[in-house]
Amino acid sequence: MTAPEVGIGLIGSGFMGRCHANAFNSVAGLFDLPARPRCEMLADATDEIAAAGAKALGFARATSDWQSLVNDPKVDIVAITAPNVFHEAMALAAIAAGKTVYCEKPLSTTAASALKMTEAAEAAGVVTLVGFNFLRNPMIQLAREIIAEGELGEITGFRGRHAENYMCDPDAPHSFRTVPEGGGAVADIGSHIVSMARYLLGPIVATCAVSETIHKSRPVKAGSTEREPVVVDDMTHALLRFETGIVGSIEANWAATGRTMDLSFEVTGTKGAIAFSQERMNELLLTQGSGATAGFTRIEAGPNHPPYGRFCPAAGHHLGFNDLKVIEVAQLISAHMNGDRCGPDFREALEVQKTIEAMQDSSASQAWTSI
Repeated sequence: MTAPEVGIGLIGSGFMGRCHANAFNSVAGLFDLPARPRCEMLADATDEIAAAGAKALGFARATSDWQSLVNDPKVDIVAITAPNVFHEAMALAAIAAGKTVYCEKPLSTTAASALKMTEAAEAAGVVTLVGFNFLRNPMIQLAREIIAEGELGEITGFRGRHAENYMCDPDAPHSFRTVPEGGGAVADIGSHIVSMARYLLGPIVATCAVSETIHKSRPVKAGSTEREPVVVDDMTHALLRFETGIVGSIEANWAATGRTMDLSFEVTGTKGAIAFSQERMNELLLTQGSGATAGFTRIEAGPNHPPYGRFCPAAGHHLGFNDLKVIEVAQLISAHMNGDRCGPDFREALEVQKTIEAMQDSSASQAWTSI
């Protein structure tokens, strides 16, 4: 019996749009799904860009009118990879049309906007998913299980970091990331480590943060000699208090010289500790006990850590960034067909947004801020 199809509408064909397209095109060959995705329509800023994107990424149709995509009867899932400032309007339109909504992070530009989107989705009863795809790493799932099963004892601390170097150059131009609606480093990449902290240890209830703009101005566009001030952070450090009483810290830094993808954390407990970095995403470090043989042991990803085996039957061959998006899309398709909740949904992404906004408020007031 042929599996049913589910129509995909993708808004945006840039970096993350290509990641989404790759996942939709690959997932049915790797996972047993209740439906096969059909790449139905792609929308982008102009007809020319949309047509080129649709041809390159395997979509049947193209448009420069995202609203026509959202309302098209052959589109069942709307995937949003447009700049953050457009997320609210696009998601609300898709929700009103009764579509499943798959939105890249952060959910929106403010917590108030994210709340509006969340309440609309919950009232309509539609399936939502936000693209915190690093949570799909089998090593992150293993870390969560180790913590939940008490193997580390009582948790005593968390230290998290997301550091990259793509804004190190003071002549890197302004973009949607550096305008106030972009939110700066703490929103752009800090949201990833906040989502990771919540996934591992639960809600964060208070924060004390300090933000710094390292490069005070940037060119208005690539190659321009005209410069404008930077009003968002390049780096934020934040102390955290979790609902459980655990204390910790987070750094978000997109001007970290030498770092390409240091999404990392260390969780310490009374009986052991775990450590992870996305730069070595197929490894989790674990230490337990004390004495002459104490130290971190490397756990290598393999078929014993689902769904690694969907991609390769042998350990040590490694998953990659795009594989995490395939795992995410597999869960999205199943949730869409079964009407199940698929996390992190809009409600969870709202909590991440509230935490980010609290960090920004804390830095401005130079005081602890409740979430």
